[in-house]
Amino acid sequence: MRKMGIGLQLYTLRDEMAQDAASVLQKVAEMGYEGVEFAGYYDFSPEQLKALLTDLSLKAIGSHVNMERLQNHLEEEIAMNVAIGSRYVVCPGINQAQRQALPETVAFFNECSSQFASKGIAFGFHNHYVEFTENYGAQPWFDAFFGSTSPDAMKSELDVCWVHHAGCDPITYIDKYAGRVPLIHLKDIRKFADGTYQTLELGRGEMNLPAIIAAAEAAGTEWLIVEQDDCDLPALESVKISMEWLRRNVRFAEVN
Repeated sequence: MRKMGIGLQLYTLRDEMAQDAASVLQKVAEMGYEGVEFAGYYDFSPEQLKALLTDLSLKAIGSHVNMERLQNHLEEEIAMNVAIGSRYVVCPGINQAQRQALPETVAFFNECSSQFASKGIAFGFHNHYVEFTENYGAQPWFDAFFGSTSPDAMKSELDVCWVHHAGCDPITYIDKYAGRVPLIHLKDIRKFADGTYQTLELGRGEMNLPAIIAAAEAAGTEWLIVEQDDCDLPALESVKISMEWLRRNVRFAEVN
């Protein structure tokens, strides 16, 4: 069974990246992360960003590209992601109106997918919890959406913490969409009786991460990507703690 790469969604370090992106990427590489997923490009040109990643031996897993960028700047996003070697572009979420206009949203995403695929890039969707708590027709929106798109046109970047937070079983969803979940977002969480929650470093919350990772490997996942939306500790310390947990719990491999 093939092993998975370990990556970081740079949204976790958004404040630090805004101050000195090159220095932060160097620290990420030194921690042992094999790849990064972008959430913006911090004024780098495609050539500059590619050179920096090459110097640091970091792979460009892909980029989060929001609806506004997909609608109005698609060619720029394609050019950047081709230049840096991304294999994936992911929409990080959509609003309620877009979710409930499902046929129109699916048609738009299919067109985006076709444009990315022509350059060798797969297109995907990243969930939060609302896609599981909000229905479209008689089923959760997530299932309605992926049931309306083909496995080739739309991949799932499954954020297993948000699946859990919605009251669903991440392993059930990994198994259900096996072969269609090349990217998994990992964070830990602690939920409180009053309905609030705290996102945490890996291994410090209530997620059954070893079982989730085993299911992801069996489902053909290529990358496990750390993303901690909010950190109580300094964010660089948080991603280091999560990396150390992964070193103890996941087999490493080069992912082409």
